[in-house]
Amino acid sequence: MTRPRILAVVPARGGSKGLPGKNIRPLAGLPLIAHSIRAAALTPQVSRCVVSTDSTEIAAVARQSGGDVPFLRPAELARDDTPMAPVVRHALEWCEREEGEPYAAVLLLDPTSPARVPQQLAAAADLLFSSDGLDGVISVSEPTFNPVWVGVRPGSSPDGALERYFAAGTGVTRRQDTERFRRINGNFYLWRADFVRRLEQSWFDEGRHAGAEIPEAQAFSIDDEYEFRLIEALVAADIITLPWLERS
Repeated sequence: MTRPRILAVVPARGGSKGLPGKNIRPLAGLPLIAHSIRAAALTPQVSRCVVSTDSTEIAAVARQSGGDVPFLRPAELARDDTPMAPVVRHALEWCEREEGEPYAAVLLLDPTSPARVPQQLAAAADLLFSSDGLDGVISVSEPTFNPVWVGVRPGSSPDGALERYFAAGTGVTRRQDTERFRRINGNFYLWRADFVRRLEQSWFDEGRHAGAEIPEAQAFSIDDEYEFRLIEALVAADIITLPWLERS
């Protein structure tokens, strides 16, 4: 039986404002982008992994890390407000045109979420291809607090008295009585290629997705200095284990 072809896409736009240069900043001895490239390389279900970037500097670092950078992303797809859907679709169409063969699915691996492991990516692929009614499988996790229990916001009264953010928390007096809460953590997104081709705006609103639950400790999305230093500390303490790192 032929295995469905999966294209992994690592999006790495230059010009990050929250943490300049974060995509190539070293984490545990490797440029941040290299962790996503290594994770894809160790996942047998991934047929090819490409880096989509508009930056020649990021492209050079990715290639030095073993990455495949077959094109530079057009400037119109590298603006601050560019949605991810056309970026992924551009990479898919570029690779299919070059190879003359379609892909079955696209795996989005953001460099700023380096803690996912190949077993989780493989499990997501198995889930997607065993469920005809799904358009995708996305990583989710249970946060360390339950927003249904503690979520509040200032109300509309003149004194700004707090009100519950989620109506589901009304009347609940014990944390243990709240339903488990899971969040989309951005570690990975696996979509059928047909869904990527027809996607217009919101993947969540336009498709049916299953969640692949991972530990919250792996659910990193690095946007600032604090988050970068935190994952550095967790990797150094072996609380997060990245299987592609060589340990002395």
